[in-house]
Amino acid sequence: MKEQLIPYSEKMEKTLSVLASDFGSIRAGRANPGVLDRVSVEYYGTMTPINQVAAVSVSEARILVIQPWDRSCLKLIEKAINASDIGIPPQNDGVCIRLVFPPLTEERRKDLCKTIAKHAEEAKVNVRNHRRDANDFCKKQQKDKLITEDDLKDLEKDIQKLTDDFIAKIDKMANEKEKEIMEI
Repeated sequence: MKEQLIPYSEKMEKTLSVLASDFGSIRAGRANPGVLDRVSVEYYGTMTPINQVAAVSVSEARILVIQPWDRSCLKLIEKAINASDIGIPPQNDGVCIRLVFPPLTEERRKDLCKTIAKHAEEAKVNVRNHRRDANDFCKKQQKDKLITEDDLKDLEKDIQKLTDDFIAKIDKMANEKEKEIMEI
């Protein structure tokens, strides 16, 4: 890859990591600590991610256990989970909090697949925006006589190939997540 394209490749790579994070927060009927990544607790006046105030583990396929290091924040964690968009009521036994993931209905699976498709399309749009920025940068270089017209054509081909590769990776990630969701 040509050195002019490295910053754009890195931006596209970052888009993939954001998509992976988004997909990680979509629950598939199995306990996944990733669903708590976006939930924060007000701990001593500071918003703190749950995984920094408690041990989060999967005890069974559908049960997530949250064991706070400081029992005084048990109620705070429970309150934060209730306020989040997870949609699973926490069960507090005074020592730890359990999140029991219900099995997904067919309708809910289809809704989740739509959400996955939406996230994937947003990532593709983001990658295409980076392609446009890279093309604009190369055209400006050619206009400023820093590269030749032939170099511009070669760079545009490289940019398109890079874009196609990232779009294919996004499609693959979306298909894998949809397959995971539809699995019973």
